Amino acid sequence: MSGLDVRLKDAAFRFEDMRMHFDVLFPAGSLSAVMGPSGAGKSTLLNLIAGFEQPQSGKVLIGGEDMTTLAPARRPVSMIFQDNNLFAHLDVLTNTGLGLSPTGRLDGAQREQVRAALARTGLAGLERRKPAELSGGQRQRVAIARALLRDRPVMLLDEPFAALGPALRAEMLDLVAEIHASRGFTVIMVTHQPDDARAIAQRAVFIHDGQVRAAAPVSEFFAQAGTVPQLAAYLGQ
Repeated sequence: MSGLDVRLKDAAFRFEDMRMHFDVLFPAGSLSAVMGPSGAGKSTLLNLIAGFEQPQSGKVLIGGEDMTTLAPARRPVSMIFQDNNLFAHLDVLTNTGLGLSPTGRLDGAQREQVRAALARTGLAGLERRKPAELSGGQRQRVAIARALLRDRPVMLLDEPFAALGPALRAEMLDLVAEIHASRGFTVIMVTHQPDDARAIAQRAVFIHDGQVRAAAPVSEFFAQAGTVPQLAAYLGQ
């Protein structure tokens, strides 16, 4: 499945006393890193795309279609959170199978699809384990396998690897890059780590105080610190 372009067009949102305004394009099939300090509005940007929040004005366009008021379940989007959103009482196979069936009831063909997704994400043989029996990286792999089964053309990741150590983080980034290359999803990944962008992203977006301050291909992005003081401060330059 090919990715779709994602556009926030003059999308305004207010949270408590913070006014946010996003006007940014994520090209179809691109892998973008979204960076910025805590509280800058990164997660809000993803929530607007996913439909968990609605802008007070402006539009959310996916594949050129207006999704601004569409319910999250009706958008062509999968979202992976930092806490991976797994159900503690369900085993790996059932948690993953929710990507195919919200009820968790799977027929034989669907079970085979789940097993294939688990194998693809390095989880073969762990089908009957509960989330508490998994490592942090394995739990994130379950969330990624579930998103693969949902097979939506836009994949959002909200700091999913923040709690992982450097080696495991690099392994998970490689998995995201591999999935992006093979499936062609539009991937938008929130991260606090500039090295994540350098490692796998094609584009980078910097958000500060609810505004997009910089957006460019990664090959050009970091040079913008010379003209964007907030980006320079964020990068420690």
